[in-house]
Amino acid sequence: MFFENPRLLWLLVIPLLLVVRYFYLELSGRNPHIRVSKAAPWKQTGISFMAMLRHVPFVLRIAALSLIILALARPRSSSQMEKIDSEGIDIMFAVDVSTSMLARDFEPDRLSAAKDIAIEFIAQRPSDRMGIAVFAGESYTQCPLTTDRATLVNLMKDVQTDLIEDGTAIGNGLATAVARLKESQAPSRVVILITDGVNNRGEVAPETAAEIASTYGIRVYTIGIGSRGEAPYPVMHPWGVELVKMPVEIDEDLLKSIAESTGGRYFRATDNTKLSEIYSEINRMEKVRTTIDSFPVYQELFGKFGFWALVCLLAEVLLGILIRRMP
Repeated sequence: MFFENPRLLWLLVIPLLLVVRYFYLELSGRNPHIRVSKAAPWKQTGISFMAMLRHVPFVLRIAALSLIILALARPRSSSQMEKIDSEGIDIMFAVDVSTSMLARDFEPDRLSAAKDIAIEFIAQRPSDRMGIAVFAGESYTQCPLTTDRATLVNLMKDVQTDLIEDGTAIGNGLATAVARLKESQAPSRVVILITDGVNNRGEVAPETAAEIASTYGIRVYTIGIGSRGEAPYPVMHPWGVELVKMPVEIDEDLLKSIAESTGGRYFRATDNTKLSEIYSEINRMEKVRTTIDSFPVYQELFGKFGFWALVCLLAEVLLGILIRRMP
């Protein structure tokens, strides 16, 4: 057994001081003294039952106070270990943050839709390590592999355009994600690459990055995000923002080649619903079950301490009433 808030145990000094005060008052002021010629008659009488019984309410009150303090310190037990099934998968998101991801053929735009649905995907896989790489004209790691869901989600929300040079360096983005996964010991390693354009920047060719991923046994699921034909794209003017129809250009042949060479699959997302369905399908496909020891199963004990504190308080009240009514 251990306490979640051990500092509160210092409050046990309070009942200790009350006990000292009680004994001090009993020994110094409450016992009458008389002078007699012989003490023999009193030596054989001993302590009466009533004399002992009158101390019991105080003992019960101290016990109740001590139990309440112990309950506030939140006692817990961790004698059991739970076996759980874990997916055992490491996943890196490689997200295109070029300005074309601001097109409004998704609600509210491509990048926001990609982030929102990725966050839903993250929530469905609590046992996996995940990370984020972003790319436009260059690439960087937004979040390394982690099981800290709060940090991962917050960093996914922070993904935005205009932080790096514009362009579409698919090879760099994939290479950055692969670099984060190549040292992983997970039984399954996956990159989910999301882009809406054609590779036109970067030092690493997409085919080379795919070959490196295949060498390390990393599967790449590629998602081409964008409606077919044309899509409304926001353009800034001195008088405000104007939506201009722009052609949707996605190098599907390249994305299919990357996926096939690494054992993954290519998907085309034309709206929010389709993108959500794609993530659901990837979620179903990536199931590698391994049994591991989880953290200990904690059992909260403060309820038991609180219960016995209540018992002591009720017993004190009842015993006090009984003592007052006894002759």
